[in-house]
Amino acid sequence: MLPPELPPLPALTRAEAELIDRYLEVVDLLGRINPARAEHTYGGLRAAQALVGRASALRDALALMHQRGESEVHARTLAQALRVLDGERRAGRITVPPPQSG
Repeated sequence: MLPPELPPLPALTRAEAELIDRYLEVVDLLGRINPARAEHTYGGLRAAQALVGRASALRDALALMHQRGESEVHARTLAQALRVLDGERRAGRITVPPPQSG
């Protein structure tokens, strides 16, 4: 059985697409660092080391948008893109999991 087909990404400028990509990279790294979900320190350490570069790339993506005159963030469109790219699940790894009943 084939997996369900994902909806298409909304139309994004190149700078908006770069922003979404860099944002999700940062989110993924923060999820790996999250001490409430981590299993080993080494993975968190590696993610923290990479976070510096990815945060700089995110800053650069936002700066590029600003320089190109893209001063408004189209939150609904970008939220739709994040949903298509599994952003809700990925961002969920940043949160503290609910307590285990036992």
